[in-house]
Amino acid sequence: QVELVESGGGLVQAGDSLRLSCVASGNTFSDYNMGWFRQVPGKERELVAAIDWSGVGTHYEASLIGRFFISRDNANNILYLQMNSLKPEDTGVYYCAADLNWGRMVAGMNTYWGQGTQVSVSS
Repeated sequence: QVELVESGGGLVQAGDSLRLSCVASGNTFSDYNMGWFRQVPGKERELVAAIDWSGVGTHYEASLIGRFFISRDNANNILYLQMNSLKPEDTGVYYCAADLNWGRMVAGMNTYWGQGTQVSVSS
């Protein structure tokens, strides 16, 4: 079992930055590929960024490259998402996810999910 707890969301203005955190507990964090997903009302949950178990391999939703950065701290069991130059269309609930399989991670078919943290960007 892996428990995931997100934090760091909030209400910001366009152009601001936020850093989301996801603290993991339970099974060995460094065994798992990790990812951030987001969902807006009326749309399906989409992949924002993923990072492999080692922290070396990453994958981003194409439109977010250069603004969002995923990283992990395996010593402290924390996943991060640095979000810069935020736009109103970045508004949504951001979820942390974990899976042993990279393909499942990128496909959004993860074994473990957090409860989500709301990010709201005003224009």
